[in-house]
Amino acid sequence: MKAKELRELTTEELLKKVEELKAELYNLRFANATGNLEKPSKIKEDRKTIARIKQILTERENETK
Repeated sequence: MKAKELRELTTEELLKKVEELKAELYNLRFANATGNLEKPSKIKEDRKTIARIKQILTERENETK
C-alpha cells in the first residue's frame, strides 16, 4: 500500500493492519524456509509496509504531543 492510502486509515485500522501483516510475514518466512514461496519479493514488500505504518503511527503520536 502507498503511504497516502495508509494515512487515510484510522489509528485502529493501522494497528490491525500491522498485526495482519506480521502474521502474513511469519507465514511467508515459513514458506520460504520450506521452499514453497512463490513470490519472494512479497516478504520485502510486507516489511516496508509495516515500516510505513509504524512511521505514520509515530507521526500521529508526535502531533498530539
